[in-house]
Amino acid sequence: MMNKKFLALSTTAVAAALALAGCSTGTGSTAPSSSAAAGSSMPGTDHGSSGMMSSNSPTASADHNAADTMFTQGMIPHHEQAVEMSAMMLQKKDIPAAVTDLATRIEAAQAPEIETMTGWLKGWNESATMGAGHSMDGMMGDDDLKKLEAAQGTEAAKLFLTQMIAHHEGAVMMAKTETAQGQNADAIKLSKAIVTAQEAEIQEMKDLLTTL
Repeated sequence: MMNKKFLALSTTAVAAALALAGCSTGTGSTAPSSSAAAGSSMPGTDHGSSGMMSSNSPTASADHNAADTMFTQGMIPHHEQAVEMSAMMLQKKDIPAAVTDLATRIEAAQAPEIETMTGWLKGWNESATMGAGHSMDGMMGDDDLKKLEAAQGTEAAKLFLTQMIAHHEGAVMMAKTETAQGQNADAIKLSKAIVTAQEAEIQEMKDLLTTL
């Protein structure tokens, strides 16, 4: 009697094991697709390249290169300083309307670009800080900013234009380097837009200086 009962239990256990094995096989057949889907959504992945979905792959961040990273890391603080200088001018009195208009446009254009580039670095899994040994052309020193902050009226307008011309010229150089050496389509597009806009503003500022 006990033998029959044991046999019945064993048969049931075998059937259950076979059923579980069948389920496990079915689940396993879909696992590679799930892994591929997870890998394809990882930050920094080149969605245009099949078979390169691993975050550990050297080509996982092929949507940008070192030039894109350097351009973005450098242009963010460069833009931040231009916004700071423009904000100083907008707080002053007796500034020519043409100069305050320019400062307003610079602030309005560059502040959103800072957010855009910050988002790129995050998406690329790159640091927001440029490494040591790299410089940003056209940046003002602390003494320059203090002079601008202290200046008033026409003197402030002339100083702002003179400093911003040099600042823009530095940005144009950085942007042209990105256009020539970059890989990311969005970063290259922005670099070209910066060259076009800031070269026009450089000429505008030079013209304004002759009227002050």
